[in-house]
Amino acid sequence: MDAAMLTALGALLAAPVAAAAAIYGSRGATRASREGTVLTGYDSLTARLIGERDKAEADQAAAEAREAAVRAQAEADQKAGEAREAALQAENARLRLLVTDLGGVP
Repeated sequence: MDAAMLTALGALLAAPVAAAAAIYGSRGATRASREGTVLTGYDSLTARLIGERDKAEADQAAAEAREAAVRAQAEADQKAGEAREAALQAENARLRLLVTDLGGVP
C-alpha cells in the first residue's frame, strides 16, 4: 500500500464521518433553535400572566375601595337617620307635653 492508496482510503472513511457530524450538528442547531423559541414563548407567556395578575389585583383593590366607600356612606346615612329619628321623637314628646299643658289629651 502506497501513500496514494492510504490517502484515498482515509478520504473514503472521513467522508461518512464528516457527513454524520454535519447531520448531528444540524440536528443540534435545530434543537437549540426550537428550545430557544420555546423559552422565548415561555418568557412571553409568563410576562403576560404577570401583567394580567397585576391588573386583576389592581381591579380587586379598586373594587374593595369602592365597597369600603359605599359601606362608610351607608353607616353615615344610618347614623343620620337615627339622629333624625331621635330629633323627631324629642319633638313629638315636646308637642305632647305642650298639648297636655294646654289641657288636651295627646
